[in-house]
Amino acid sequence: MAPVSVPPAEYRLLEGLPLPAAVVREAGVVYVNPALAQLLGPGARPPSTPTELLTRLLAPGQGPVDPARAPLSPEPPLWLRVRAAREPEHVRGLRRLPGITPAEHVLLWLDAEGEDAVLRLSEALAMAASEMLRCRDEHAVLELAAEAVHRQGFHVSFMLLDGESLRHGPMRQDADTVAAAERLYGKAMSEVRFPRASMPHLEAVLAQRRALFHPDLFEVVRRLHAPEVASLIVRTYPPGTRGLDAPIFVGGKPYGIFSAQGLMLTPAGAGTLELFAQLVGGALENVRHHRDTEARLAELSRLQEELVARERLTVLGEAAGVVAHEVRNPLGAILNAVAVLKREARLGTAGISAVEMLEEEAIRLEDIVRDLLDVVRPLEPRPRPLHLGELVRRALGLLRERPGAASPPVDVREDEDLPLLQADETLLQLAVTHLLRNALQAAPEPGAVRVRVTRVPEGVSLSVEDTGAGIPGVDPQRVFEPFFLTRANGRGLGLAIVRRVVLAHGGQVRAGTRPEGGARFELVLPLEPRA
Repeated sequence: MAPVSVPPAEYRLLEGLPLPAAVVREAGVVYVNPALAQLLGPGARPPSTPTELLTRLLAPGQGPVDPARAPLSPEPPLWLRVRAAREPEHVRGLRRLPGITPAEHVLLWLDAEGEDAVLRLSEALAMAASEMLRCRDEHAVLELAAEAVHRQGFHVSFMLLDGESLRHGPMRQDADTVAAAERLYGKAMSEVRFPRASMPHLEAVLAQRRALFHPDLFEVVRRLHAPEVASLIVRTYPPGTRGLDAPIFVGGKPYGIFSAQGLMLTPAGAGTLELFAQLVGGALENVRHHRDTEARLAELSRLQEELVARERLTVLGEAAGVVAHEVRNPLGAILNAVAVLKREARLGTAGISAVEMLEEEAIRLEDIVRDLLDVVRPLEPRPRPLHLGELVRRALGLLRERPGAASPPVDVREDEDLPLLQADETLLQLAVTHLLRNALQAAPEPGAVRVRVTRVPEGVSLSVEDTGAGIPGVDPQRVFEPFFLTRANGRGLGLAIVRRVVLAHGGQVRAGTRPEGGARFELVLPLEPRA
């Protein structure tokens, strides 16, 4: 019976099997799968009988090989020295399996010389897969996978989806070839984009969700790369080099292609690498799961902190209202009395000193009440265009004019062409003044304060660094809580006001300790206020 090009429906699974296989019915070969057809030679006429199949594959004058070469199995196959198309002579095992009906059976050809290599490859990749599951970064997963396969004697590369293009990810290829290819392309290989439409064979891999084994790697190289690069690769790798393209899916969506090349790449090894590509996709999905979980936990923590802060401000607001009402009236009377006493001509030196001290303390108490109300009162920004750098310079000028103000050197630098912010000038001036006052008070003489105003992707950043004692061994974000003190003579309200103003504009505020000593604060404000 003449062989057919399409497998019988019952044997359709043999179509994608990486091992060479044939279906025999009675005395005729009715089907050979693509792997066996490749073994016979591209374009060769399919054999019509099992005898013809053996005759065409057996090396001249060779009989069965020593059975000791067979793997441990209840029914070891018959090992034969095979002369396959485009391959050096080597040993393959012929195993006969029962078919669907008593009149049929299946012949499978096993690669004897690749058995140990496949076993070693499987063990190495299993260990690499367990390591990948501990990775928390997608690039680290791909690097680990590429290195694990490369150690087994293969060249490796990842092609990652990037919109309608593919780009190179981590790779382990011949260094001279990569350098020469980058010179030809005029850019790093990671920056080269290959349109997906120009690589239908890779599109087929993704569409069918099945790996593609290339007995002739150079045919694929010529389709993928520019002629100069393809010629370079063909000159670099030895004849007979095989290749594999396996799909990688993450969360059910295509992620990219895993490619491996090597002389020792057998169909069985290709099957192992295809399974490894699936494990790479699982490790990448694991990374994304952990990343999403961390993001959700961070958001939950932020919401919890915000809830606690709001409850604290509610209680503080009620107390502040009472304090402001009960304190401001007596303060007004005291300051009026001070004004009268200062006009009294009969005050001696001691009296004048006492009145000045009384006025200074009353004003300080009034500042505390005002700061307390600023912390708890609702903020409704009224945005208008303003320049953050000008705001910083104005605040420094006001602070230096105050009597007894600390005045260590201040190094102010700002980017050119800073964009304008849409922000409430009064509120932002208040926040910047408190932040700078905090740094000036913390910096020891002759310590320095560094101020930087820069453009960042989120908008504009204001960073203030001092050379003081820094932040004690607590969570740096706690310094923004009301009444949290880092200095004995502080009030613990200035930084709380800064945080409220920045958050009211939809910005971010961060605090930390500089490695060389001192504290660093950063405000990041969006160009447009966000809720």
